[in-house]
Order: sequence, then structure tokens, then C-alpha cells
Amino acid sequence: MRPELHLGLLYPTRDCGEDDFLALAGKLDPGLVVDFAYVPWGEKVGRLDDLDQAGKHEAVRELGEPDRLSAAARFGTRPDVVSWACSSCSFTRGLGGAREQARVLEDRLGVPASSTSLAFLTALAHLDVRRVALASVYHRDTTATFADFLAEAGVTTVHSVSADAPSDRALAAWDGHRITALATAADHADADALLIPETALHTTPLVEDLEAALGKPVLTATAVTLWDASRALGTPPVRPGSGELFAMR
Repeated sequence: MRPELHLGLLYPTRDCGEDDFLALAGKLDPGLVVDFAYVPWGEKVGRLDDLDQAGKHEAVRELGEPDRLSAAARFGTRPDVVSWACSSCSFTRGLGGAREQARVLEDRLGVPASSTSLAFLTALAHLDVRRVALASVYHRDTTATFADFLAEAGVTTVHSVSADAPSDRALAAWDGHRITALATAADHADADALLIPETALHTTPLVEDLEAALGKPVLTATAVTLWDASRALGTPPVRPGSGELFAMR
């Protein structure tokens, strides 16, 4: 029997989408143990819902400071791999900034490290996808920042929608119908995949149906984070019914 593998996830807000990560991890590999550590928001943030767009942007950038991530990376069991499981807090610093976050975490913990944003790029390369549509829950300016991040890696955004949700805690309460409506609105005939970049959303039960309806891969923040971590630990799992990302090695 293969020994347990420990994945350490740095996460921004307690009691949001952790259960979605655990549900997918259990489906993919019963031997994958997921442990969370929480990165504290800045003292001046208060309630995200109360901040304007500029304030949210600065709060997100502050949360993603490499030293802040490193200080928060304290897990009950030393992880075999660690990931910064937050989309916006990794892509708002650009591709170089995301790589710096991963480098600092690797130096701190001595294990492979990544982030949700870097995982999107690795997953897109794995599927040989270069044209995408974005089902974004963010403000249009933040959506544009993600499109710029993708462009740095040679990925073109052909269409996007922006829901401008107030906070990750609000997004954790979205039901499947609302997520599906956002994904459907974002799809475009010229896109070879649809991306849903938010780790607070509960997307795991929806991926297979969304892919069947749209006729293309649907990459969610939860799925790419776990797939990328599994890849770093060895061979990514192949699990029917978990989406196209998990259908091929």
C-alpha cells in the first residue's frame, strides 16, 4: 500500500471552500491528506465587502507577499508538497511574482511549491490549450489582470465575464445554478477551454456536466490546484468523471 501523501494548502479565508478541496481529494486519491494553513489578511483590511475595488486590489496584493505566505506556512505534519491555494492573490503580482511566491515557499519548507495561478498554466500546457474563456467572479479590472497573467505565458483570452462578487466568503455560498450560469455566459466558440479561477467556489460536483454541455475542458481553481500538486508528487491521478484534466496522463 502506498504511504499517505500530505498536501499543504495555504488558504486565505477560513471556512470557505475547503470542503470542496477535500471532496475532490477524496475522489482522486484516498491516500492524499490535505492540511490547511491560513494566511492572515492585513490589519487594515477589515471586511472585504466594505472595500472599494482599489482597496480590494491592495488587500489581495498584501496577502500575497512572499514573506507573509512563508510565515503562515505552518502545518501539523510536514507536507510533501505545498500550494498557495488562492487565484487572485497569486496572479495579481504577475508571472514573476507568482514564481517568487513559490520559490520562497520552497526555500522555507524544502518541498515542491506552487500556487493556483501557476497550476492553471501547468494544466493548460498539459492539455495543449492556448485560447481560453474566463468565467471570472472578480471585478473587470481583476479579470483583466488575470488575462494579462495568462498572456505572459502565451495564453490568449478570447472572452470573459466578470461577476464582481464582494468577497470569497460570499462566493462560498454560491450554488451550482449560479456557477453554471456564469460558466455558460463566459463560454465562447473560439475558446479551447473554460477557466473558473476562484478557490472559494464549490465546483467539484459541476465539472463533468459543464464539460458535457460546453464540449470543452473546464478548469476550476480547485481542480488545477490538486492536479498540479499530484503531478509534483509523481503521476497525476486518472479518474473518470472528474473532468478532462484527470482523464489523461
